[in-house]
Amino acid sequence: MRKIVGIMEITRIICLALIFWVISPFCIWGDSSATRMPDGFVDLQAVIPSIVVDLRYYTSHNFVGESIPGYNASRCFVTRETAHALKKVQRELSQRSLSLKMYDCYRPQRAVDKFVEWAMNSSDQTMKKEFYPTMKKTDLFRKGYIARKSGHSSGSTVDLTIVPVPVPEQEEYLPGQELSECYLSREHRFQDNSIDMGTGFDCFHEFAETQNTHITPQQRQNRLLLKTLMEKYGFRNYSKEWWHFTLREEPFPNTYFDFVIEEGE
Repeated sequence: MRKIVGIMEITRIICLALIFWVISPFCIWGDSSATRMPDGFVDLQAVIPSIVVDLRYYTSHNFVGESIPGYNASRCFVTRETAHALKKVQRELSQRSLSLKMYDCYRPQRAVDKFVEWAMNSSDQTMKKEFYPTMKKTDLFRKGYIARKSGHSSGSTVDLTIVPVPVPEQEEYLPGQELSECYLSREHRFQDNSIDMGTGFDCFHEFAETQNTHITPQQRQNRLLLKTLMEKYGFRNYSKEWWHFTLREEPFPNTYFDFVIEEGE
């Protein structure tokens, strides 16, 4: 009997090992995170053809200074619920000859890991002047700008702004060009084609706080327009970043996907 029990235990262990070997490439343990795009995600431009997409992490114009792992295409994937909520926001903006512009949508976990690795490398200050001009890199974790997990990886958090329609020409960023502080007045910072929100995108500075009082009345009004419409259709804002919103009724809370953003999904 002892021998039979021993054989059964060995068999159980082998079976569990086989199961682990088969499914482990597709999961991040503890978070139920798939590396293949799950059902329930959509390409936002397929739902809202008029929306503007400017994925900064696909380019080198971001606080790291290079294209980020997992962004192999400039495509905005979000959960279906998020897409339909954004469609309602876009419909209202279109009545004012305005449009949403997406800076970031779904973000693979490997991209978040890259941000953490970058933040821990104090010697890399390549993009400091533009994105964190008054802050030490070591403070980015403590102040809530960098974290080991991001709601973006759940597919219902987005970074976005508003642009006029017709959409103005966008300044092209050239790697190595002279940088300007993200909190400067519109004419002195990078020439993003959005309406004036008071700072550039991913500006790690107090002026980027949604309700900061040191910006102009027009800048506050522009932020309020974005915040009001996003909240009307089910989003909540992250108070430190005027551009950052999460769908309140997100379908995959606390789930951090890691599928790569590719062409032709």
